[in-house]
Amino acid sequence: MSTQRTGTIRKQVQLPLSVAFRISLLNIRVRFLRALITAAGVMLGIAFFTAVRAAALYAPPLDPNDPAAIETATRQTWLVVMSLLMSTVGISNSMLMAVTERYKEIGTMKCLGALDSFVVKLFFLEAGMLGVVASVIGFFVGWGLVFLINLFRLGAGVWGAATPLELLGLLGQAMAVGVVVTVVATILPAIRAAKMPPAAALRVEV
Repeated sequence: MSTQRTGTIRKQVQLPLSVAFRISLLNIRVRFLRALITAAGVMLGIAFFTAVRAAALYAPPLDPNDPAAIETATRQTWLVVMSLLMSTVGISNSMLMAVTERYKEIGTMKCLGALDSFVVKLFFLEAGMLGVVASVIGFFVGWGLVFLINLFRLGAGVWGAATPLELLGLLGQAMAVGVVVTVVATILPAIRAAKMPPAAALRVEV
């Protein structure tokens, strides 16, 4: 009897992924300005990443015997890494503020039986959706700027400087980096939200 009751309770609180997806989408709509700020941080980081990578596609091949060229490439790599780190910090801060704004909402869900894993799933789904959209926008912003610059520099030759396959590969890289950065930045806020005591969360005034 105890086993059957435990199984029944587990089914009641373990909501399907589709429900978590709908709730995450609703949270993004309700807090659109907050989501926009988070997405902007991802977009700027990915735009810079894409611009550096796209510039390498349109530039002459790197000469391994040229110390100046190698130093420039290394400096650009470090700038990209630092920009992504700054984006990660900004996203994490934004998500932590989102947790603070949603104390009562999270407390209510947990009082109704939501598992910690469901709360974590909500935050990761929101982060993943924002990461994908912001990464695509960031890719087109970064690549578009590099394309326009090289259009004035190379003229009609810019059309054959990078193949569609190379651009698709760059888009895939940009999306992968954007999603990873967003999800990594969400780990701490998601854990904080999941570990929040329901009764204490409901008592908080926001």
